Amino acid sequence: MPLSKYLANSVYCYDFPLRNLSHDLVDISTRRILVDIHGRIKFLNRSDSILLAMKDHYLKRKLESIEVKKKSISNLLSEMAKTGFQGRRLGEVFQAWEEMLRDENVTIFMGFAGSMSTTGQWKIVRWLIEKRFIDVLVSTGANISEDILEAMGFSYWQGSHLVSDEELYRLRIDRFYDVYADEMEYRKMESLIGEFTETLNPSYAYSSREYLYLFGRFLNEKGINSIVAAAYRNRVPVFSPGLVDSGYGIANVILRYKKNKKIIVDQMKDFEEIVKIGAESKKTGVIYVGGGVPKDFIQLVAVALEFVKGKDQPHEYAIQITTDSPQWGGLSGATFEEAISWGKESPRGRNVICYCDATIALPIVVHALAERVEKRINPPDFSLLLERT
Repeated sequence: MPLSKYLANSVYCYDFPLRNLSHDLVDISTRRILVDIHGRIKFLNRSDSILLAMKDHYLKRKLESIEVKKKSISNLLSEMAKTGFQGRRLGEVFQAWEEMLRDENVTIFMGFAGSMSTTGQWKIVRWLIEKRFIDVLVSTGANISEDILEAMGFSYWQGSHLVSDEELYRLRIDRFYDVYADEMEYRKMESLIGEFTETLNPSYAYSSREYLYLFGRFLNEKGINSIVAAAYRNRVPVFSPGLVDSGYGIANVILRYKKNKKIIVDQMKDFEEIVKIGAESKKTGVIYVGGGVPKDFIQLVAVALEFVKGKDQPHEYAIQITTDSPQWGGLSGATFEEAISWGKESPRGRNVICYCDATIALPIVVHALAERVEKRINPPDFSLLLERT
């Protein structure tokens, strides 16, 4: 009878010492017998023992089912990490992020994609900055403009995706899937951006980091406690390589055509600055909420460091929460295994992707971190970079 049938039907396995037996792949120090459900005995030969050892290689970590009882969010996620599918991945995202926070030698970059601030997530990111659970933020323009609307005292509204968008347009209501915004309030946010931009030097080429640092100071002085205002206070650099793809672009076009005032944002200066942060870091970790431009802007830091430092310095930690999948070939869904081929992630690093809506995963993971980590020890200091602004 083939060994596979014995493996399938066996209920007992006994080991007996065996001398001077080895194999290129597996060291065999015992000879095994199997007893099947009918009590029949099979002595395993060398090849059978190797096959059984190979099976043991895969069956190492027992899955542990979750017991229902009172527990913290962090304990629940730790238990989920011992299960399967995306529940396991969510637990592993939490564990990897916690490891980063306890590693005193890592600079943590966060990529914040999409239009997440409209869904009630922006205060979570502001809290991460205030606690220094992230060291560098790379965001879409949307996330660091649409938070300002609510910080100004206006509101987003729960709505429905099953609605007449033609009617919403007539009423000047903007829709983000099932969230509404008053277009007139949105324009006031854009006007505030324009008011700030008008104070800048039109002949100076700003990086987005410089622009947003100064804007954070402007908002902080007005008592508007947005993401970039918190970043200004806590000296966390914020980059937005796609800044114009948002209210910032609209605000500055209005300024250009109504007041003949223009502003220069230098994208190459952006990349030079973020690569400098990477070069001055002992090691780096990345957190991606979504994918898009923020993800690859940070990923390319590791590629650039090979030329800047003359040696490989891939990201040692990498976690992503995304709904994008890899088979379409886009960067947002590209796996960390693929990124290893580019030198972006370390093959020996802590790399975890969780396929989940970030509006579900991010609040759960961050609340768990708040339970486990009270304070970050010795986060990196970018004062010299910021003071040159």
